[in-house]
Amino acid sequence: MTALRRDALAIPFWSPEEVHSATRQALAHLEMRRVLAYPTETVYGFGGAIDRDSVDALVNMKRRPPGKPFLLLIAGSDMLERLDVHLPSYAANLAARHWPGPLTLVLPGAERRVPDRLRGPEGGIAVRWTSHVGISRLIRAHGDAITSTSANRPGVPPATSAGEILSQWGDAITRGQLRVLDGGRLRPSPPSTVVDCTGRRPRVIRPGAIAAAVLRESVPNLIGDA
Repeated sequence: MTALRRDALAIPFWSPEEVHSATRQALAHLEMRRVLAYPTETVYGFGGAIDRDSVDALVNMKRRPPGKPFLLLIAGSDMLERLDVHLPSYAANLAARHWPGPLTLVLPGAERRVPDRLRGPEGGIAVRWTSHVGISRLIRAHGDAITSTSANRPGVPPATSAGEILSQWGDAITRGQLRVLDGGRLRPSPPSTVVDCTGRRPRVIRPGAIAAAVLRESVPNLIGDA
């Protein structure tokens, strides 16, 4: 794929000016219940709005099996209230220390707010306050959380550049099902640490960017290692 062709298929999303320019197109794509590819503080992600049709579009494109939900990205504490999730006191301690950043909290609640397809086996909704400036601006403009899952084919490492997505998902892009926001090449980094906050004690269910020893500075009774 030539550089010219790439520019035609991916929206520049690097500088503040590019983010501002891309936001209108990205919001229109979300309103059509379609899927965006976008950079985060870890890797590139796929996502969209959190209504049932948008979630179904993401499930179908990613061919996500049942029992593997998507996490939600937010850009402010007010969005937790909008989602109607509950923040146990220990989860609030973790959020105060590590949000925005690469920490995903699985929280109870949101029974009437999000499709059941977003609820994990623990019974909660996985939420992360992203620290990526561009995506934060887009989420604020959207006014609600967006879904997020790694931008890759099964068995292929998560994408760290828009070019990888263009080469793997050309059919979905050509059909208009997928639109790519090009935030440049991301530095290789671990995924977010995922902590289950639906029980009496927090529990690490996926090791990641923030070690358990660091998390225990805020919640000494944390279960699991990272």
